[in-house]
Amino acid sequence: MTILVGENGTGKSTLLEIIALGLRLPALTQAEPTRHPLMAAASKALPNFRLVRQADERKSRSRAKQTGFFFRADDVTGFLQSTQANADYHRDLAEEFRKSLPPGYGQRLAVGAALSSAKALEDRYGKDPFAKSHGELFLHLLQSRMHSPGIYLLDEPETPLSIGNQIALLQFFIERVNHGAQLILATHAPILMAMPNALILDLNQLPPKAVEWEEIEHVALTKAFLNHPDSFLQHLNTDR
Repeated sequence: MTILVGENGTGKSTLLEIIALGLRLPALTQAEPTRHPLMAAASKALPNFRLVRQADERKSRSRAKQTGFFFRADDVTGFLQSTQANADYHRDLAEEFRKSLPPGYGQRLAVGAALSSAKALEDRYGKDPFAKSHGELFLHLLQSRMHSPGIYLLDEPETPLSIGNQIALLQFFIERVNHGAQLILATHAPILMAMPNALILDLNQLPPKAVEWEEIEHVALTKAFLNHPDSFLQHLNTDR
């Protein structure tokens, strides 16, 4: 796992987008990444980058198709809305086939295919994914999609998550890495930065420098605040 840390504006998200475009990884929304309105800067910068795949002796005999995706937290709600609409469409299509096609084998085949498509979406994402809380929805989506070895690029996946759910997400990441997945993560969350054996790159520095968890500014600042909140709060005068 590689973790990109740094203040807003240091280029963490853009770097993830450049890698996604270079590897031709789909966005989680299944939209064409190059057409995403937020990808303009990455598309412009991509020609200045050269992606190098490091040889892995354990996989040198296998040329399996690249799997994985690019995940941006802001895309999730729209993705699940389109998924739910797609399931509803296939159920409506099945009903239309019942009414418009003559009874028989052809009708049963068409109805069955439409209902199977709707059921497959419901089995993966739930009949009503929005019945879950925002944090549960995010966790369920990642767990349902990161089911095989591959490369996954994740831009601030902690955004809607409580501390408890961040720990659950960290546990899930550990399991995925142990099963052969490669993760590149941009985050502000000290909990996710604590991923065992992760390479942490600090983009506040030029060129980016590998750092230890204890050296990360976000970690040090969070620790300092939690240990001595009064020392921070006494400097915050809301009357000014």
